[in-house]
Amino acid sequence: MSQPHSSAARFRALHAPGQLLVLLNAWDAASARMAEAAGGAAVATSSAAVAWAHGAADGERLPFDRLLASTRDVLGAVRVPVSVDLERGYAASAEGVADAVCRLAEAGVAGVNLEDGAEPPEALAAKLLAARGALQRAGLDLFLNARTDVLLRGAPPSAAALDEVVRRARRYVDAGCDGVFVPGLATAEGLSRVAAEVQAPLNVWASPALPPVEQLRTLGVRRVSVGPRLALTALSAARQDAEQLLAGRWAPPPPFHDAPLTYAELNAWFA
Repeated sequence: MSQPHSSAARFRALHAPGQLLVLLNAWDAASARMAEAAGGAAVATSSAAVAWAHGAADGERLPFDRLLASTRDVLGAVRVPVSVDLERGYAASAEGVADAVCRLAEAGVAGVNLEDGAEPPEALAAKLLAARGALQRAGLDLFLNARTDVLLRGAPPSAAALDEVVRRARRYVDAGCDGVFVPGLATAEGLSRVAAEVQAPLNVWASPALPPVEQLRTLGVRRVSVGPRLALTALSAARQDAEQLLAGRWAPPPPFHDAPLTYAELNAWFA
């Protein structure tokens, strides 16, 4: 089964030098459509938010078939490219990960995110090699984003930690990834170093510690994603409204007065 190449090509073009893609992370069709309506040039899923929406905890506890079905809902709701957080690949073997990646590509996904977590870098490198080979054999195109959790696991952003980030990132590029994701990387010095020493677009996590957008471009960052932030924001607002309603206060709480979504607007997204 062949995949239209336009979606992956469009997504790859959003990572061109000098550009900064702010990638909004959704968890269902409505949140994806909201991200697109807000001006997102692409949409990604958040593994945590998708899992929560289906009654599961994060960490590949959601069955892959349910992840795939949820992804198809998102794909049907938007016209922009969609990338999927595949965590460690939903399989024990590199071949199994490659199969999962190809199934998502066949569904129309433009990219996937694969992480190393607590595993040695050899494990993710093998998965990337297997995935890239399987995609090529099937005539499929996909943006493979390789996430290294060196800093996310608590390592201080020292020179030694950055050495390990660069070493792993280069290994993942050699294995066939298109981009490198380093959550926890936020200092101007660290961002500049990784962007300069790794020959692939650098993706970081949105954080108050990050430099301003224009400086991020100057430092070489090409993608900023937000993880489960939008889901947490939405559920926090919903909880606040729920508590107000249970207390007998019928007016929406203050945050909704700024730019509330209306029934008509949201319904029109799917009409």
